[in-house]
Amino acid sequence: MIKNNPKTEEFKINGEELVNKVKELIHQGNIRRIIIKNEEGKSLLEIPVTFAAVGAVVLPVFAALGAMAALLTKCTIVVEKRD
Repeated sequence: MIKNNPKTEEFKINGEELVNKVKELIHQGNIRRIIIKNEEGKSLLEIPVTFAAVGAVVLPVFAALGAMAALLTKCTIVVEKRD
């Protein structure tokens, strides 16, 4: 059996860039999951993009991201991509 190990990529950004970067990543289409971490590396939010891409679910996700962006000065976005 072949395991599909997802590729990961990290972006270090400022809080005010958070919502725009996540929107950009979701539109790429090859993303499995997005994880938002604070400066200490603690996971604050995990978004399974397959669910977030569904219209009604994406609005509360962006609202939560907007609230987080107001509180965070710096954060890391970890992106799991499909092969």
